[in-house]
Amino acid sequence: MNHSLSTRFAARLDSLSASIVFYAVFLIAFAWVGRYFGVAQSFSTTDILSFALLCAPYWFFGFGLERFLIRVLDGTWRRLGAGAALMIPWLVFTLPRNAFDLRMFAGLLAVILAICGVLELGRGRRAPHWCDWAALALLAFAVELPYFRNAWHAPGLSGASKLLFVDAGLLGYLVIRPIGGIGFDLRPRGVDFGVGLREFCFYTPIALALGFGLGFLHWRAAGFPVARFAASWIFTLFFVALPEEIFFRGLLLNFLERQWGARAALVGSALLFGLAHFPKRAAFNWRYVILAAIAGVFYGRAWLARRRVLTSGVTHATVDAVWSVWFR
Repeated sequence: MNHSLSTRFAARLDSLSASIVFYAVFLIAFAWVGRYFGVAQSFSTTDILSFALLCAPYWFFGFGLERFLIRVLDGTWRRLGAGAALMIPWLVFTLPRNAFDLRMFAGLLAVILAICGVLELGRGRRAPHWCDWAALALLAFAVELPYFRNAWHAPGLSGASKLLFVDAGLLGYLVIRPIGGIGFDLRPRGVDFGVGLREFCFYTPIALALGFGLGFLHWRAAGFPVARFAASWIFTLFFVALPEEIFFRGLLLNFLERQWGARAALVGSALLFGLAHFPKRAAFNWRYVILAAIAGVFYGRAWLARRRVLTSGVTHATVDAVWSVWFR
């Protein structure tokens, strides 16, 4: 018995140690990305600390942090307190700059507590429940609201508020109301890249034919800038692809599949994904909506194939990085 317990403890310690080491690598990688795009030079020590604290829940949930938190946060007030604690990175960013804004603080905190609170009401209930649709609506509203994009008002950190809401969503659905089946695991497997790149290859000829045919895509003579593609892919994976895949595949497609079945849910989630891109570059960019909706089908196929957000994230990040480097 003691040997079994010590073995499990050693395994968990090794897993924790590995996640910390990989997190250090993750931060170093983003320091390189920031320097490559010319924004990291302006970061202060507290900016870097704020970014590290902001990314920590996002990262460690990908290594099983929820198993520990479910045991520790064994009461409603503790779980809501954990939600409120997600505001610490914003305070670390604003207080040293004398940039504390009470309205911004109240707004961010209200959204986080509303998400946590509504999911607290759904604890123990079968998913999807009305509380799930309410939480998804709150997340979508918060991410799309322009006001919150200025929460981290520094070059290179304008999208940091999205990560704050990702942290809130993961806390909500992995700890407060663990629904299962999201597939958020940052420990990479070969199949993540095999399936993810396969779906990228399936989507690419369709995207090129439609994109050029509709006048949406235009070739950019860029050669083969390896460093630029690598920096774009890393940035896109963690700041764009995975947050969107958590929402549209890990949660939305997951819920719709339970009600409609896999095929209808795949189409429905892809259409909503396309419509979410309507305001890009125009009041209503129907070309972008069409291409994004079709892309959503292939991202959904990748997620359904392995039930892993990282798998669809590979497809998504590769599509966006190729587009940003070689097309406009």
